[in-house]
Amino acid sequence: MTSVDVVIPVYNEEGVLAQGVTILREFLRENLPYGWKIVIADNGSTDKTWEIAEALSCEHAEVVSLHLDEKGRGRALRKAWLESPADIVSYIDIDLSTDLRAFPELIRAIEESYDIAIGSRLMCGSSVKRSFKRELTSRSYNLLIKAMFRTKFSDAQCGFKALSSRAAQELIPLIQNQKWFFDTELLILAERKGYRIKEVPVVWVEGPDSKVSIPKTAFEDLKGLLRMRFRPPS
Repeated sequence: MTSVDVVIPVYNEEGVLAQGVTILREFLRENLPYGWKIVIADNGSTDKTWEIAEALSCEHAEVVSLHLDEKGRGRALRKAWLESPADIVSYIDIDLSTDLRAFPELIRAIEESYDIAIGSRLMCGSSVKRSFKRELTSRSYNLLIKAMFRTKFSDAQCGFKALSSRAAQELIPLIQNQKWFFDTELLILAERKGYRIKEVPVVWVEGPDSKVSIPKTAFEDLKGLLRMRFRPPS
């Protein structure tokens, strides 16, 4: 049977972690006909997130916890995915802004020979509720990626992705960024190297407690795009 690791990268999420894992466990049990495991990847939390993660992994056999001392979503995904024995690796943001009903389609896409499957908030068929500022920022950012790299994917940053084990093992060691730009760098590298990417429309609702700093993330993303455009990896 195909095995799937569902990674939840978390940083200071003590208020939502237990509930999010409960919802995810119930959904996967009812809707994913594969062997699956939830991996809580705590990257440098300073609250009780790690204690809660350990308790959840002790309570549920299908939940494991992983701790990193340094902060960084990309760093957490790198470690969790490269160390995974699963056939398919994936990740979902703990706030569950993306409706989980699209998740089985991501996994089916990998089963059907795509290398990467991603949720897209910007393709036809998606439904998105978020502030005008975040909508404008997202659309502008993805248009910039297309202009600079002639990419085909529409949404680089949606926290809802799956990869074949082979694609993960080959692509992740090439990624330099350890933070938010990790997703974009992954997809640009994948297209450059001819990997097949499947986009899935999603229902997405902005969470009230988002920890993403738009100015800081935008600056990091711009630096990453310029690095990749003018200093491409050999």
